[in-house]
Amino acid sequence: MAESKGPEKLYKEPAVRVPTLSRLSAIAKSLGLEMEDSELMAYRGAISDILADTYQRLYELPDPKLPVKYPRIPGYRPSPEDNPYNAWYWRCDIKGASSGKLHGKTVAVKDNTCVAGVPMMNGSLILEGFVPDVDATVVTRILDAGGHIVGKSCVENLCCSGGSFTAATGPVVNPHNKTRMSGGSSSGSAALVAGGQVDMATGGDQGGSIRIPAACCGIVGLKPTYWLVPYTGIMPIEFTLDRTGPMARTVYDTALMLEVMAGYDGGMDPRQPRDLKVPEYTSLLTGKIDNLKIGILKEGFGLKNSEADVDKMVREAAEQLGTAGGAVVEEVSVPMHSDGTQIFGPILQIGGDRMMFEGAGFGTSAEMYYDTTLQEAFSRGLKCHSNDLSKSCKLVRLIAKYLHEDYNSVFYGKAQNLGRELCKAYDAALEKYDVLILPTIPKKAPVFPQENPPMEEYLERAFESIPNTSPINVTGHPALSINAGFSDGLPVGMMIVGRKFDEVTVLNVAFAYEKIRDTKI
Repeated sequence: MAESKGPEKLYKEPAVRVPTLSRLSAIAKSLGLEMEDSELMAYRGAISDILADTYQRLYELPDPKLPVKYPRIPGYRPSPEDNPYNAWYWRCDIKGASSGKLHGKTVAVKDNTCVAGVPMMNGSLILEGFVPDVDATVVTRILDAGGHIVGKSCVENLCCSGGSFTAATGPVVNPHNKTRMSGGSSSGSAALVAGGQVDMATGGDQGGSIRIPAACCGIVGLKPTYWLVPYTGIMPIEFTLDRTGPMARTVYDTALMLEVMAGYDGGMDPRQPRDLKVPEYTSLLTGKIDNLKIGILKEGFGLKNSEADVDKMVREAAEQLGTAGGAVVEEVSVPMHSDGTQIFGPILQIGGDRMMFEGAGFGTSAEMYYDTTLQEAFSRGLKCHSNDLSKSCKLVRLIAKYLHEDYNSVFYGKAQNLGRELCKAYDAALEKYDVLILPTIPKKAPVFPQENPPMEEYLERAFESIPNTSPINVTGHPALSINAGFSDGLPVGMMIVGRKFDEVTVLNVAFAYEKIRDTKI
């Protein structure tokens, strides 16, 4: 008996429905196009054919995914008793390779970074309930090196704050003083490392978000050179500002983690050059700096919100690199540093709105790996929870939309152009000096805002710590924060800025200072 044949094509719901005439008319009007109904009908027919041919097939093709190499279970949300700083978002237990550079090290992963099977909130109700199905490149590298990932650390709401009070899960307190913030946006990572709950953590840095909490909590945090560490699988804010890097209690562990995280990832992050070389940073930590020239950056001190004890301690720490370390230490001026935050602002606001909000979390203009599951989750969450955005995120949306619609986003372009000039200004100083030193943040860890604060106080607490850190995001230079001591029981952060791809010198200067500081103790 001959086998019966079914229909050649079975009915299936379309992946993208054809827009109604009224919807198409509204879109045309928003674009300033005047069209008769007959013309709109013709365009609707053309769109229908394109959707059926191109977009239906695109929907049906399987989406390539980043590898998930190590078994894990979803884990759990810790109780308040097990979360003394409110710094954990989620606890898990993912053991990496049985040997490697990080074998025996416990690691917290910042919760803007995908860990497959483990919930990711990025500090916001927009993503609550989202579970990634991929591991970010840096997560795979940490596990390949034998690292033990024990949880996701809390972050500021969509990482859009330098404080530690905007996360939907509540404020992250400073382990040294619970009335003070731990800094942001990598607030949980810094608190967990400083509080001894993990050996090291990943951080993310668009305007200082590794270095600010490192300074507030008295640990080491490194924002690497722009292209050194791949950002693949991490929720971005703005393509030219996004960085990820290591946070640890010692310079050695920071260098060790950088060795693991850094390197070319096969073109999934197009910002990386193919010939990227990664030194063995730990083997180059000699502490020998008597052949170096160190510049104390004049414009990083005496800011309108600077605290005198912070300025004094950082200057003294820098000078000890000369008196105890043998380096030449001099003051250097880079006047354009004072305009760095103003250059940074439009890039974060206009560019961030375009990439993160309008671009469903990733934008659409780079040949990079797109986490489409995250894009879809963020897009849906934004439509359902727009009113649940933090005040800092709402400010970004409002100002960016206004500047785009009324001023054609020209300020974004001008800021990027000026960013290149700012880079040249730092490079000119770094031709004479091996590193530049300045306070990481102008003050000690700030206090939390009052309950239901007025807008002015809210925004001050969110952004008061960025004037020295954010310009270095624009230019892409490596920058490290190390604890320069304590004042009133609170850590004081010193930032060391180096030439691009010269993390070796930045780390070695920090290593030399660490030895000087700890010998004094």
